[in-house]
Parts: sequence; C-alpha cells; structure tokens
Amino acid sequence: MKNIFITGVSGYIGGDLLSVLAVQYPDYNYRVLARSEKSSELIKAQFPAAEIVLSDLNDLETLRKESARADVIIHTADASDHLPAAQAIVQGALEGHDEEHPVYLLHTSGTGILSFLDTENGVYGERRDKLYNDLEGVQEILGFPDHAFHRDVDKFVLEAGAEHSKVLKAAIVSPSTVYGRGRGPCSQRSRQVYEMSKYTLQNRKIPIIGRGLSTGGNIHVADVTSLFVLLFERAHHGDKDGKLWGGEAYYIGATGEHCWGDVAKLVGKVAVDGGFIPSAEIQSLDVETARRLAGFEAVSWGLNMRSRAKRAREYLGWEASGPSLEDEIPGIVREEWQRLQE
Repeated sequence: MKNIFITGVSGYIGGDLLSVLAVQYPDYNYRVLARSEKSSELIKAQFPAAEIVLSDLNDLETLRKESARADVIIHTADASDHLPAAQAIVQGALEGHDEEHPVYLLHTSGTGILSFLDTENGVYGERRDKLYNDLEGVQEILGFPDHAFHRDVDKFVLEAGAEHSKVLKAAIVSPSTVYGRGRGPCSQRSRQVYEMSKYTLQNRKIPIIGRGLSTGGNIHVADVTSLFVLLFERAHHGDKDGKLWGGEAYYIGATGEHCWGDVAKLVGKVAVDGGFIPSAEIQSLDVETARRLAGFEAVSWGLNMRSRAKRAREYLGWEASGPSLEDEIPGIVREEWQRLQE
C-alpha cells in the first residue's frame, strides 16, 4: 500500500481533491495534516480511514518526517506563499527516497503571479491584452523576478524538481480564480467571487476597482481536482516521463475568462433580481479602499491574470467539464445570502 501525505484537506481545494481520491484509490494510506481537533473530527467523519497528523505548516519537523515516508505528497495548504514549509517538504522527500524509489510532489500555486505587470506598475482596473500560457510560453512565467507573487516558492519547488529529477518528481498546479461548491469536509467555499457577493449583499454596492476592465481566468473546483487527479494517476503508475515533472512542470488551471467589472454587475443584478437586497448601486473604489472594506481578496478584482492552460491538455489529455462562472453566480449569491442569515 502506498502512502499519501496531503496538506490542506480542511481547506477548499485539498478537501475536494481527497473526496475524489478516496473513492477512486481507496487502498492508499492517506495521512492528512490538520490544524485543529474540530477539523480533524470533520475530516474523520467523511474519511474514516484517513490518518490525521495534528499539526500545522510551522511544524517543519513534522512536514519533513511525513514527506520522507510518503510516496506521493500533495501540498495545498497555503502552499504558494509559505516557503519554509515547501523547503521542509522537499528536504524530507529527498531524505526518504532514492532513484529506485522516487517521490512525487504535487504542489499548489496560483495565477496571481500573472498580475505582476499591474502590481509592479500600480495599475488597477485596466485591461491588458497580455496572455500567458504554460507550454511554449512557460519560460516567460518562470522568468518573473523573485519578488513577484508566489514566485519565491514556485522557483524553489521547480528548481528542486530539476536538480533532483531522478528522485523528486515535482509538478505545480496553478489555478486561476476558482469557484463552485467544494466537496470536502470543512470548507466548500472559495474566495474572490464569494467575497464580492458577500460585500454586495451587505452593503448594497457593486464594487468596481478603477474602470472595472481588469480580466482574469477562472476554473470550477471540480476541474482543478480533475487536473490533480490526472497527475496523481501518472504518479500512481510510476510515470517518470520528463515532460510531466521537473523544472518546467507548471500547469495552469483555467477554463474560462471574465472581466471583473462585468462579474460585479452580474452579482449585483442577481442579488436584486433574487430579492436578496432591494437595490445595488455602482461603487467606484481604488485598490487600497477595496482591500480595507472587503479584505485582501478584493485586490484581485482590479488585476489582470489572463492565461491559457495548454500543458495539461497537451500532456495529460485534460478536459474541463464544470459549469461556467456565469452559470454559477446565482448559486454563489444565494449561498452567501444564506450564510449571512446564519
């Protein structure tokens, strides 16, 4: 029986992923990191066979030991911005494996890195035509400076995968704006569009940053999971194909594209038409005011993160099947209204 170590099962993406893996691969030994007794109980209730590792990302020794014993590591808990955790995971992975018994690391990042031109120049709410892709254009993404969003962790993981390619089979999955109800035990809710819906319902305002023209990619959570599962299946079969892993193994997860101003207006329309609020008016915001009023997630409403996911389609045969963001917005607004009633 193979050992799987997963971080973030109490979160949105990690919980959804385990809900699929536990059904498709029930004979694996799943060891999952959990920060609290409460989340542990919820995880055990849905996945009674899972073994709980009660700790957090700051417990580097536990991360190292668990990674040393795992055959596959799936890191989804704040994976893109916690460099010491990534370093501990890679250290343990290398200590516990060799060329005859390599380890597979599926690491989660995010396409926030693609907003670099906006954040570097302090421009928000304007549309850029620049499109990034993860196949023939992957070097452009890997060429961002170290201070770009997520880049320090991305760089470390991919360089470790390249330097130790015979022992560490590493790949990064980088989703764009994720939406859809998760199937995990603790968190079934994403962030950016959900926080926008919450803000609109609470304040009867349609938040527009700048001119509201910034554009980004999006993906249903089930399609994120299906991408992870395809990589997991390759790990399951011991696939050592150099195209799949290593220094360029950066898989964007994006299926659709949206303009943030249009999304905000649709959220407002749904909220009013559904009778959740009597009216909603446009509210023009600069990015700092949006952050202060609606939290860090609001910054993304003013950023361009445009991409095309080519690598997974080319190398894994990945195809998206989830509903569009526009189709999901009525349900998102309704769920946020229900949460506010509670």
